[in-house]
Amino acid sequence: MALILAKANKYIFSSLHNSIPILFFFTSLFIYQTLQQDAGQASMPSAVPTQHKVGVTELNMQNLELVLRSAQIVFVAFCADWCPFSRRLKPIFEEAAVKWHDDNPNSSVVWALVDSVAQADVADKYFVNKYPTMKVFINGELIKNEYRSTRSVEALTEFVQKQLQVSINEFPTLEYLNGAIKSEKRNIIAYFHCRDCVEYQNFQKIAALLRDDCAFWVGRDAALTAIKENMMSFRDPTTQDEQKFIGNFGDYEFVKSWLTDKCIPLVREVTFENVEELTEEGLPFLILFRDPNDREQDKMFTETVARELHDQKTAVNALLADGFKFAHPLKHMGKTSKDLPVLAIDSFQHMFLFENMAELHEPGKLRQFIMDLHSGELHKKFHETLDEKIAEIQKKALEQLNDDFGSPPSEGDGGGAAKPPSIMPKDTTPVPSIFKELKPSEKRYSLLQKTEL
Repeated sequence: MALILAKANKYIFSSLHNSIPILFFFTSLFIYQTLQQDAGQASMPSAVPTQHKVGVTELNMQNLELVLRSAQIVFVAFCADWCPFSRRLKPIFEEAAVKWHDDNPNSSVVWALVDSVAQADVADKYFVNKYPTMKVFINGELIKNEYRSTRSVEALTEFVQKQLQVSINEFPTLEYLNGAIKSEKRNIIAYFHCRDCVEYQNFQKIAALLRDDCAFWVGRDAALTAIKENMMSFRDPTTQDEQKFIGNFGDYEFVKSWLTDKCIPLVREVTFENVEELTEEGLPFLILFRDPNDREQDKMFTETVARELHDQKTAVNALLADGFKFAHPLKHMGKTSKDLPVLAIDSFQHMFLFENMAELHEPGKLRQFIMDLHSGELHKKFHETLDEKIAEIQKKALEQLNDDFGSPPSEGDGGGAAKPPSIMPKDTTPVPSIFKELKPSEKRYSLLQKTEL
């Protein structure tokens, strides 16, 4: 047995000894092939797409609708390569998108870019008239307000975070509501018998669209469990009256139209924060400069506009302005805060004063003022009045010259010297527009030449 084991060990040792070169050869060959494959993969494009950090999505007409409806928030930057402001924004926007998705990987947000030269049809669809322009879509719908603030990673991500915040306030009791509600704001108060129904989902979506224009409140007290019908009302900030919604809560477009009409009033407040946006709407301003503490004046003006200009919402912007903060336009028209209230039209070419404020609330007076703007009568009247006064002065000057030179002047009496007319006409030529100067700045945007402004 010992002899057999010894021979077996000798055979195994001999076999291993003879196999080492072979094993070494195949091992070297395997390593070489592996290195070659790695080198080839580094130099050749992979058939399988590599994973990249989530960043921006390039929009075009082919993917537009799909992308807009793919997330709760779609933040879109319209840029143009020829625009220096766009070139500065683009890397910041891309960095903000990557940071957002790193910090919020599960958020329903898309950051998108539009090359407005290559994809001009997309830019035209949304009436982009300056670069860069940043717009927000919520649940596939464009909201009214653009992003106009600081162009930094922090500011952009903070803005998107704000858009995701809940836009509906809940209240347990009427006592709580009356203590928390701000009466100077436009408030929508609603009760829903269910939270998983289409009626409430419609309300949620519309509240997100109008969050900057209205405060939305929904009751959640225990007594609501017995309610089988939905209820909604608008509380007017000027009268505190409540206007109830009567209609089908399941009809999204009808509910949105009703809420938009209540949240975006016929008469709006112009501020230094929103004036740029208002100028971009391209409509002439009808501005009442007044004391903001005079709520009765606001109410009377709003009622007069609603009565006289109900069909002019798409033709003129009726606005209220703080006469103390907007002192410069008043001074431009030869007025001060002591003259408040003052009503004027800014057509973005000239400013026209409403001459007699005592007649403002007389039936037909305000409407005629606006109709005269549309017909060109205001501009014509101002110039005709000035021409008449100039002609009158010229006539008086000629009469004075005839009086002076009708008989030969006595030597040394100075009678031949013409005298200037004693009364100069009041210059009623409309002053140049002030609010045109508050349109988007050429220091922040490349402006396209449009005819609206």
